[in-house]
Amino acid sequence: MPEEGSDAPGRGGRLRRELGLPAVTLSGVGIILGAGIYALLGQAAGMAGNAVWLTFAVAAVIAAFSALSYAELSSMYPRAGAEFEYVFHAFGERLAFVVGWLIVFSGILGAATVSLGFAGYFSDFTGFSLIPSAILLLAFLAGILLYGIKETARAAIAMTLIEVGGIVMVILIGLPYLGRVDYFEMPFGVSGLLQASALVFFAYMGFEEMVKLSEETREPEKIIPLALIIALAVSIFLYVLVSLAAVSVVGWEQLAASRAPFAEVASVAFGPAAFTIISVIALFATANTALLMMMASSRILYGMASSTALPPALARVHPRTRTPWVAIVVVVLASMAFLFAGEIDFVANVTNFTLFVTFVVINASVILLRYRAPDLVRPFRIPGAVGTLPLVPVLGVVSSLFLLAQLDALVLLVGGVLVVVGTGIALAGHRGLRGTQ
Repeated sequence: MPEEGSDAPGRGGRLRRELGLPAVTLSGVGIILGAGIYALLGQAAGMAGNAVWLTFAVAAVIAAFSALSYAELSSMYPRAGAEFEYVFHAFGERLAFVVGWLIVFSGILGAATVSLGFAGYFSDFTGFSLIPSAILLLAFLAGILLYGIKETARAAIAMTLIEVGGIVMVILIGLPYLGRVDYFEMPFGVSGLLQASALVFFAYMGFEEMVKLSEETREPEKIIPLALIIALAVSIFLYVLVSLAAVSVVGWEQLAASRAPFAEVASVAFGPAAFTIISVIALFATANTALLMMMASSRILYGMASSTALPPALARVHPRTRTPWVAIVVVVLASMAFLFAGEIDFVANVTNFTLFVTFVVINASVILLRYRAPDLVRPFRIPGAVGTLPLVPVLGVVSSLFLLAQLDALVLLVGGVLVVVGTGIALAGHRGLRGTQ
């Protein structure tokens, strides 16, 4: 059975269970798709050349290892605290706090990254400056989040359908051009391909955010793992096809030079009117991902505060909307602050650092719990094991460490500072009131 009390309210009140399989799956597709393709395709093409499609395939395999680990753990502990809960049961409260700290930052940094992607399209479309455009977006999305989970899900589903439509449009545009370029052309060799794979891993960011919806989903121990797997499979399929289509139409050089790569593809094929259409679709796509990332970060803040790992004020739930309003405000303000941190690829790679470190610990948690709690019911169980040792999480640990090694020194330094600060807080003053494990 999942942990007793998984439906119980935290100190700040209970969230409302509104979501079923279609809503969770579409939310997952929405948060995954908008982040990477619309915002990072140009930067990835500049590193990997026409082989940019291969970077999405490499990142997909690695993402799948960790996604399966999330699926198993979410079926065991269906709580909004997600990673914090998983690591708490495997390794204890202090490491759980550090991981929760990193996950909160990954969502905040991710929302800032995608908001800058939104601002790039919005700037090309209207002439507005980047930072003010991103701030206005985040403020608008905060209003949706505060309004309610059902309303947030409806907005996310509508924007997901729009962004999938944009991706399908680019795929259809590229079909007549397929075969025009060498799809294995790598101007910077295997090194460029691997660095691009580490960058576009950000494009799969989102599957791990889906588990934060556990306390707002009906039958989460069944629905969350299934929705996670479906959303990731759909995203992989669309990513590979659309990256092949994009380089077929304009080539990697032109993609790398554009702040709005999808619109560039449409413009070459159909002229300025198509540029406008794709730009508008890209605005919805990036806004959707930022919305869902902030939602996920606010839920883990709520979950950690409900477990007394963070100040209880963060667990306050609005009496009418049943949303964790204090956590939402904190996440939105922090995302606005990180808009000033640097270029979009730098912010994305710092986000990736937090994810890679977290994925190492999450995969290790699956392994350890197979030994420490072998009889615990697992509604979803990762197939493939040698004795008690599950093979997929081992591959998840190794591959996450491999991608971590592809990041540049400055990213590793900034990420390391985040880890040290989180560890310092955990060691110096963090005392949970949950009782013993």
